[in-house]
Amino acid sequence: MELTYFTHSTCLLKIREYSLLIDPFFTENPFFQEKEKTLLREDFFSIKKLEYILITHAHYDHVCDVEFIARRFNSLIISNYEISSYYDKIGLQTYGINYGSFISFPFGYIKYVWASHSSVFKDGTYGGNPGGFLLHTEKGNIYISGDTSLTYEMKLIPTFGKIKISILPIGGIYTMDIEEAIIASSFLKCDKILGVHYNTFKPIQINKKLAIKRFSEKKKKLFLLEKGEKILF
Repeated sequence: MELTYFTHSTCLLKIREYSLLIDPFFTENPFFQEKEKTLLREDFFSIKKLEYILITHAHYDHVCDVEFIARRFNSLIISNYEISSYYDKIGLQTYGINYGSFISFPFGYIKYVWASHSSVFKDGTYGGNPGGFLLHTEKGNIYISGDTSLTYEMKLIPTFGKIKISILPIGGIYTMDIEEAIIASSFLKCDKILGVHYNTFKPIQINKKLAIKRFSEKKKKLFLLEKGEKILF
């Protein structure tokens, strides 16, 4: 599997021949310059196909480019019922889910899981229950927490199967911070963590060297990727 990190919580997962984009945030993202936003509109970073878009919740820093990208690639949006209904009403392909069972897709199985946060669109429309995704694939299992505080629910995640890598927010204020994410990784029984949702805005600035050091002290590997950097796992 290959993961490309674009900043904030936006990642591209490649599982076999399938591409899944998580929480697209580009055109209103302060990390992207105008020339990069032009490239996004014209070429979308040379991505040729994008079958799925996963949305954890409705805040603008997770959904601002959903419509543009979904129309460009004819992608299937997978999210909770309310978010899926929102996009269904404007003619996009959606698959609405909620907290429940695993659901089969060509790339593997997906389960919508608990996140402790909020969820509302920029226009005030209710975005349903925020969540995360647990992906079970033949290449390994991935946990995408979405924006969340530390919760005891995370202890349930590894009961479904060993996690290869977890994607966790570490910026604090609106989500877990570094120390809470370390506890979360212990709950998850997962030693490889991709840190997200940090440094995009002033309130969520972190010391990257200290964060990596604190995870390392707990015998855990924290990946803090640069914009556009990829990892294989």
